[in-house]
Amino acid sequence: MRVLAALSGGVDSAVAAARAVDAGHDVVGVHMALSRNRAQMRTGSRGCCSIEDAGDARRAADVLGIPYYVWDLSERFEDTVVADFLAEYEAGRTPNPCVRCNEHIKFDALLDKALALGFDAVCTGHYARATTGPDGTPVLRRAADLAKDQSYVLAVMGPQRLARAMFPLGDVASKEQTRAEAAARGLSVSAKPDSYDICFVADGDTRGFLRDRLGSRPGEVVDAGGTVLGTHDGAYGYTVGQRKGLQLGRPAPDGKPRYVLAIEPVANRVVVGAADALAVESVDATDAVWFGPPLADWTACRLQVRAHGETVPVRARGTADGGLEIRVDGDLRAVAAGQSAVLYGGTDDSVVLGQATVEATRRRVPAGTPA
Repeated sequence: MRVLAALSGGVDSAVAAARAVDAGHDVVGVHMALSRNRAQMRTGSRGCCSIEDAGDARRAADVLGIPYYVWDLSERFEDTVVADFLAEYEAGRTPNPCVRCNEHIKFDALLDKALALGFDAVCTGHYARATTGPDGTPVLRRAADLAKDQSYVLAVMGPQRLARAMFPLGDVASKEQTRAEAAARGLSVSAKPDSYDICFVADGDTRGFLRDRLGSRPGEVVDAGGTVLGTHDGAYGYTVGQRKGLQLGRPAPDGKPRYVLAIEPVANRVVVGAADALAVESVDATDAVWFGPPLADWTACRLQVRAHGETVPVRARGTADGGLEIRVDGDLRAVAAGQSAVLYGGTDDSVVLGQATVEATRRRVPAGTPA
């Protein structure tokens, strides 16, 4: 097959491309330039897509003996991933930019361009497994290394795009094995630190990034009864479940920590309260993507709402308007609108059933609470 290997400049994508070459594919490497100011995209091990990363990607391609190109997707990235990130936080929601990047960039813009140029598939360094079911349909599974598994952020791609994707690192036992393989192949990125956090927030200060883009918008921090406890510089800088950085003027009557319970963007208020108010009984989600027939009836499965987060037992079913209803049977807390809800099933709960975007949640009322 003709394979386009996405080379980020990191060790994972380099080893994935090497494995595609070993498998006998006709491989071409491409580095996606996603920042309009690439010289400032990396600070230490944060970020990606810098001039440094482009150089590392080129050197990896040279070692592998494959052609190498740089594609400027910065405008598409800014208009989709970054714009969505800002709009979601401004609306009081909590987006996952990695999910949106996979949706709009890696398995939309990049894949579409690759197919138009005659490539058969796109190869990336994601830790996940792309297999096929008994009927030949594409199946997305967790990686062998559960600590590195990235199926959660890939679930948005859906079965049609999965059929055109290759994840050669899906069976790797650990990141240490990937680094050892890179070193054995003579790839200089074998010891390169991982990128982490949000790639376009190079210094890790998400609230500062939002303030620079959205401006200062002072408002009130209140309890569930509306009593003012403090102030904030912008409700967009908070997320449900947050404990640190609240800067409240008075302690809780019971002395226990307070957490963000809700964001009210219209009133520009942040509502805080006790930890038990974060318990979730049910979740409503929209824009469901399924890897098989939608769940028509209540089906027992497991739910994940954060990258690398734990799964909890739930019952779920699709809705007539293309959404998803979820009833939580386990302990689930601090779920925010905008998060990605991914359902897992199969005999070992490693198969991605579907994905949707959280729209609303309902609180689990503790037993004995007055109606």
